[in-house]
Amino acid sequence: MTPRPRPDNSAQSQILLTLRDEGPASRAELGDRLELPRARLAAELTRLHELGLARDGGPAASRGGRRSTMVELDPELRFVGVDLGVTSVTVEVTDGSLEPVTSIEEPIDIRRGPEAVLDRIDDLVAKVRVDGHLPRLAGIGLGVPGPVSFRDGVPVSPPIMPGWDRYPVREELAGRHGCPVVVDNDVNIMVVGERGGGVARSIEDLLFVKVGTGIGCGIVVGGQVYRGVDGCAGDIGHIQVDPHGPVCACGNAGCLEAMFGGAALARDALAAARNDTSPALAERLRLNGTVTAADVGAGAVEGDPVCIGLIRDGGRRLGGVLASLVSFFNPSMIVIGGGLAGLGHLLLAEVRSVIYRRSLPLATRNLPVVLSELGARAGVAGAATLASDLAYGPVTR
Repeated sequence: MTPRPRPDNSAQSQILLTLRDEGPASRAELGDRLELPRARLAAELTRLHELGLARDGGPAASRGGRRSTMVELDPELRFVGVDLGVTSVTVEVTDGSLEPVTSIEEPIDIRRGPEAVLDRIDDLVAKVRVDGHLPRLAGIGLGVPGPVSFRDGVPVSPPIMPGWDRYPVREELAGRHGCPVVVDNDVNIMVVGERGGGVARSIEDLLFVKVGTGIGCGIVVGGQVYRGVDGCAGDIGHIQVDPHGPVCACGNAGCLEAMFGGAALARDALAAARNDTSPALAERLRLNGTVTAADVGAGAVEGDPVCIGLIRDGGRRLGGVLASLVSFFNPSMIVIGGGLAGLGHLLLAEVRSVIYRRSLPLATRNLPVVLSELGARAGVAGAATLASDLAYGPVTR
């Protein structure tokens, strides 16, 4: 495929990012905001029009004298955000300003390996294209549930992604679709999404904790995602919380993830159902043949003491790890997201209680601990945002 056009320089990039984040603007407003001389701005806009990235709109409101012209992103620009989980994949299409256009979600088994999973993602992208939602694909962002070398665009020794180690995911997708592609750990894209359009808007220093099949933490320092030297910063799911606990997928014993990830909660719920200590879970096992983390949440709502206890135990373990991070990092906000965030305020209350009790008052007196506002959309929204950051960035020559 022919590579999609991208801006030539930082001035063009600034124009596109301003239009993305602040909406259409007049030429006069753009010149003022970006401190570009009129002639330079006109030249850069002409080039963006030639590239098909921006266009003139109608006349702007008068500021006295000759009326300026409005500038907007090309309305056919589209980004695709992909949130790949262990058991499901979500594909969302956004316009150039990152407003959602359409989305598809379906079950998937990440253990089938990269070729089969990427083929299925291609099928979903092809479907939204056939449906008319993808006139001009400008970039793809993909989040995966494991450590990623962000620089190289490859998963690195992901514990729950057999066959994916060092697979060239970014190069493969870019070759198939002929557009810029960015690949990152799923919790990193979630924190980007939450900062862009969720409860953490414009927060400069925060932790986003994803509690799902796995547990991870997105770290933002000074407004930038901190990934660490090799891309595995925030892998809190493998902090040991009980040296005598069950063996984790990583091979160690008693990791937080092995004690309170989605699979761990389902394991403990199944045990409670089989030994009949929880009537709510035993009934769900009888009806469905299995029990899930969602069944624990439903049982807690019904007042089942075992279900309530499982959530509180998990919240205490998670809160203990986060209390240590608060003392170390001193964030201005903690956001809880991921599938198990659906356990709601019972989980949140337990996490808050441990953090506020165990951390220093100076670190917690102005520290909100909240649930994600975007919920399931955080991943795809963040993936599309990272794709647009790349697509709107200048070509490096």
